[in-house]
Amino acid sequence: MKPQDSFIDIGIQIHIRKWLPPKSDTLEPAYLLIHGLASNARTWDQVARLLAQRGYPTVALDQRGHGLSQKTENGYNFKSITMDLRKIVGELGLHRPVLAGQSWGGNVVLDFGARFPGTAQQLIFVDGGFLNLWQRGPWETISLELRPPDLRGFPYTQMVSQIKKSHPYWSEDGIEGTMANFEKLPDGTVQPWLTLDRHMRILKALYEQDPDILYPRVQEPVLICAADDGSEWSVQKRKQVQAALTGLENAEVAWFYGAAHDIHVDQPEALVARFLAFTNTITGL
Repeated sequence: MKPQDSFIDIGIQIHIRKWLPPKSDTLEPAYLLIHGLASNARTWDQVARLLAQRGYPTVALDQRGHGLSQKTENGYNFKSITMDLRKIVGELGLHRPVLAGQSWGGNVVLDFGARFPGTAQQLIFVDGGFLNLWQRGPWETISLELRPPDLRGFPYTQMVSQIKKSHPYWSEDGIEGTMANFEKLPDGTVQPWLTLDRHMRILKALYEQDPDILYPRVQEPVLICAADDGSEWSVQKRKQVQAALTGLENAEVAWFYGAAHDIHVDQPEALVARFLAFTNTITGL
């Protein structure tokens, strides 16, 4: 099963990857998958394929400034990003889809749910959606801690080797999807699709977002899928997840022990199983 790659015009050009099951097996609702900061639609390939194989139409997209989508000068705040998403839902004719977002993408989905209640059927946060950066300290400190390394000019093959060393169990699809975060240049080196300036503007918007204010405005059922790798951050993460469970009207959490932050790449089968258990419970399928 292969995806259909195309572009849709919502005022800017957005690249999408659509996975369609056989018509006789098509189920509702459709899934719309949202990647994280400096990531891209292809990181969802394994999850999207599994969902489509089980009968669910699935679309993954490159958010503005990312992947193959248009690199606009402005619009890297939550209002613009979620409006992009609302237009995409309308342009694709999706009727109350399940929105799943990873990391920053989870916080995009949170903002979407608060801003456009009733548009989605369910919301899924994949190691995101509960991220509350301002609690970690002043922006001057956080901006230095989370500033990405400058990978322009880094050899493509060397980066692939490093990913395989760090994640020896990742599939080739997972590695290729992760490498699609970068443009491969003719000299064999890479550069991120998302520029550093735009990366930092998104990070600042994430820092300024207060999830605690947004949680009560979300009407849809929410599934939080959180990775626990045993690190110190996992301890802090549990506090933020608990705040989300307290603030959201209808939410549950599934912990993925030993998983990387990119659960969708690291444990796609387990993640899809949890998605479908949640969706089927709500829809009665």
